[in-house]
Amino acid sequence: MFLQEISKCLPGIVGSEDIKQNGKNLVVNHSQSTNSDDKVTLRQSKSKTDVSEMVRSSMIVSDKACSLSLQKFGLRDTIVKSQLVKREDSYTSLQNFRFFVGTYNVNGQSPKESLRPWLSHGIEPPDVYCVGFQELDLSKEAFFFNDTPKEEEWFKAVTDSLHPDARYAKVKLIRLVGMMLLLYVKADHALNISEVEAETVGTGIMGRMGNKGAVAIRFKFHNTSVCIVNSHLAAHMEEYERRNQDFKDICSRMQFCQLDPNLPPLTISKHDVVLWLGDLNYRLEELDVEKVKMLIEKKAFRALYKHDQLKRQMDEKAVFEGFSEGEITFQPTYKYDTGCDGWDTSEKCRAPAWCDRILWKGKNIFQLSYRSHMAVKISDHKPVSSMFDIKVKVVNEELYRKAFEEIVRSLDKMENASIPSVILSQREFSFRDVKYMQLQVKTFTIRNEQVPCQFEFINKLDEDTYCKEWLIANPRKGFLLPDSEMTIELELFVNKSTATRLNSGEEKLEDILILHLNEGKDYFLSVTGNYLPSCFGSPIQTLCYMREPIQDMSAESIRELTLLPLQMSDDIFRDEKPLDIPKELWMLVDHLYRNASHQEDLFQQPGLRSEFQQIRDCLDTGMLDTLLGSNHSVAEALLLFLESLPEPVICCHLYNDCLHCAGNYTLSSQVVSRLPTCHKNVFNYLMAFLRELLKNSEKNHLDANILASIFGGLLLRPPPRHPKPDVTEKRKAQQFIQQFLLRESNSP
Repeated sequence: MFLQEISKCLPGIVGSEDIKQNGKNLVVNHSQSTNSDDKVTLRQSKSKTDVSEMVRSSMIVSDKACSLSLQKFGLRDTIVKSQLVKREDSYTSLQNFRFFVGTYNVNGQSPKESLRPWLSHGIEPPDVYCVGFQELDLSKEAFFFNDTPKEEEWFKAVTDSLHPDARYAKVKLIRLVGMMLLLYVKADHALNISEVEAETVGTGIMGRMGNKGAVAIRFKFHNTSVCIVNSHLAAHMEEYERRNQDFKDICSRMQFCQLDPNLPPLTISKHDVVLWLGDLNYRLEELDVEKVKMLIEKKAFRALYKHDQLKRQMDEKAVFEGFSEGEITFQPTYKYDTGCDGWDTSEKCRAPAWCDRILWKGKNIFQLSYRSHMAVKISDHKPVSSMFDIKVKVVNEELYRKAFEEIVRSLDKMENASIPSVILSQREFSFRDVKYMQLQVKTFTIRNEQVPCQFEFINKLDEDTYCKEWLIANPRKGFLLPDSEMTIELELFVNKSTATRLNSGEEKLEDILILHLNEGKDYFLSVTGNYLPSCFGSPIQTLCYMREPIQDMSAESIRELTLLPLQMSDDIFRDEKPLDIPKELWMLVDHLYRNASHQEDLFQQPGLRSEFQQIRDCLDTGMLDTLLGSNHSVAEALLLFLESLPEPVICCHLYNDCLHCAGNYTLSSQVVSRLPTCHKNVFNYLMAFLRELLKNSEKNHLDANILASIFGGLLLRPPPRHPKPDVTEKRKAQQFIQQFLLRESNSP
């Protein structure tokens, strides 16, 4: 029994890679899909989380785009490019192009019918198609391993349903778990598409699971930069703050590499045109289900819209600031009984809501239509579409070359005038009371003087990076015209990779940044701060010897306990017996056991960042006996606690043994028996708790497979320098944990 364990432990269309530059290999929209290899994009983001991998297809650059862009990336070329941007109006004119934007949450269904009523019926052929899906696949395979056959099914369904009166080329397909975004253009526009990039951001549990988040594609169409974002934000009526947080995370973490390596990554907002679509999940509040249905029956959509959470949050400038949305003249698109137009008749009887939305940001964008498509009955949502006329900047090549030549001539006169120099608004930065996983940002400005300059933060002598792991300069490099300035953000963020050494005092928040000017001098910036020690990032054994909250202990005591050897003898601390498990772990699990045994989506739905911070402070200071925050926030805090352990619950040196005996419970139990006492106690305690959750599976809808997948990668981690686990290793880790969840006790 779980309570006994507690007593023991108290305290179709071708891919863009096939679009030839001469345009002769374009294929019409009924041809078979060609999938390109996956690529892994590694980059740093503000939250320092791992970046998801499923980026499909590759970049295209047309002949014309190549001729109008600078493929050299020296200082001189960067100056020319910057000046060309300033003179853009002198060599471009605006031309109208029609964009179709569509979004559909398909609820894990396969395409059982044609999508033409949504994608092509009753409209003129658009120049560009932007088609987004959510919940493409609801299976555990898709959630945990990002693998699904549904991608090909829906890609083919879209391909077959594009407007029959035009030929289309696929530019890009990108998917993250159930979110997929497809970009097509008319075949005769393909050579005017360039600088195509795609990225993903997961905002699910622990800030990175891809069941929620966004996928995005950015590109240049003629001389206009466009960014298309397809997002699926947090669910449930009361979670509007979480949806707001998801939006902000997507905006801050979605970054696209530029062709010029000297320029910083592009964010969503750095585009001329932004089209944002998806299941945003905002609901109708302050109305019961029957009142909502009555207003819908009367087609009183304006009265209903006053209760729309997205409208209210936008009015308060809490989310989608600067974006526009057209008037909603169609009934809510969620929730229907699948296969018909009737409202949800399930036990939950969800209130109708406009979950599925399309918004835009930028100039010269004109919405022509905004509607739902009731004829499509595949899902419990209805698809939504919007048609836009967008004025795109088209280059006059003769005027472009004239501007180019004038800039080059003026640059020749400017060269060798003097050495670049800048004025920094600040050179010393002090961060106070830094906490685990709580971002702090300080800013300063670089003001350029008389000569165009290129700057970059460079590595110090004998160091591999320009800054410590807990620090980022954003942007790291850039370009400044004379008499211009740029704001730089210094972002300090302590996560699992740095917390342990900061706790022990082996590392301090101290760094020197070198700001280097190309062909100019170097500037030195000092960064200091004080870190408040945390149970997050502390070893299990250390916490078992801490009877007081970590922030009540002296720095020397924390250092001594943090540096204890893992396999220490029990007689080292003769005067004080360690706790069986860390008190912080006990508080988290006990809270969930008492309050969340029946909670749906436990360990699958993220909590609020502000509530995690309260929970962390409570554990670190002991100020409160009860944890604050929702069940989801406490559950996520438990996962983050386990992830932060420098030595996982099942020690790294036993990783391969665990995988080897994953199918044999007896051998697996023998491996667990070899764990240090405190680690073994924690493992048995967690398994007992998870088995207790499974006894309530009819209400919380958890199963052993879900829990083993979530906890497998946290309790069982490979040793340092081990290759990243592949799908086979992940499945074995899942299988190892699952064995213990299906037993009533840990005895073989």
